[in-house]
Amino acid sequence: MRSTYPTWFYLPAGVVYGVFFLVPTVAAFYFSLTRWSLFEIEFIGLENFVTFFKEPMLLKSFANTFIFAIVTSGLKVVIGFLLALFLTSRIIARGFLRSVIFFPVLVSTIGVGVTFEVLLDPFDGLVNTALSGIGVQGPGWLTDPNLALLSVALVDVWKGLGLATLIYIAGIVAIPAEYLEAARVDGANASQVLRHVIIPLARPATASVITLSLIGGLRSFDLIWAMTGGGPGFASEVVASAIFKEYQAGFYGLSTAGNVVLFLVVAIIVFPLYRWLNRKEVQQ
Repeated sequence: MRSTYPTWFYLPAGVVYGVFFLVPTVAAFYFSLTRWSLFEIEFIGLENFVTFFKEPMLLKSFANTFIFAIVTSGLKVVIGFLLALFLTSRIIARGFLRSVIFFPVLVSTIGVGVTFEVLLDPFDGLVNTALSGIGVQGPGWLTDPNLALLSVALVDVWKGLGLATLIYIAGIVAIPAEYLEAARVDGANASQVLRHVIIPLARPATASVITLSLIGGLRSFDLIWAMTGGGPGFASEVVASAIFKEYQAGFYGLSTAGNVVLFLVVAIIVFPLYRWLNRKEVQQ
């Protein structure tokens, strides 16, 4: 008879997972079907979801959320991969440069948001002041509806780029040297080695970067809230900030329903994408 002794080692992790994930998730699904406050709960079925999808800002916030997630994920993949290639080559002060690239990841997101809100001020900000010094009139980075979301997205890329680069560095370093040497012996040049060896074998790193960046982009709230508050108007409004505004207004059941919708959207997008990115066959 097989011993159940090793199974007990899973118990602490299972308890933590249940208490901090399963219980809150089930509770959120329940409270999304109610009109609740600190003192009373009234079951109202799907009314919160119907109201949530009738909100005028919802369509705009969903569009902004997807734009933000795609832009930030795409830039982190491309720039992170290029930086990883550079930081795994034979360069001087490679360790120092890796630390510099990773440093923004360690900084508080709210701190980054407040700092860049000051730097990007259209009148007194350092960025526009520097541009005016060379005769260029800087735009309203956070006040122009056409630029606000993109400006926040670029700041998010700056902050999260270090993690993407670190993952790519780990993926590139893990490639067996024999593969690179064999490619060079066969006469492959640098671009061919990159295309046929490094990029395919760095696929797990790419999958991790895309997945983490996409989840972070779809759930983004703190940086956007610190820099624009969802404005001007609804120009940089995302689903998470729209949910928070409902909570501020005292519509707790409605905001909980919004959280459930966001959870389902992230799950529906990320899980199939992650499985596709991690399939065993490497397409050539």
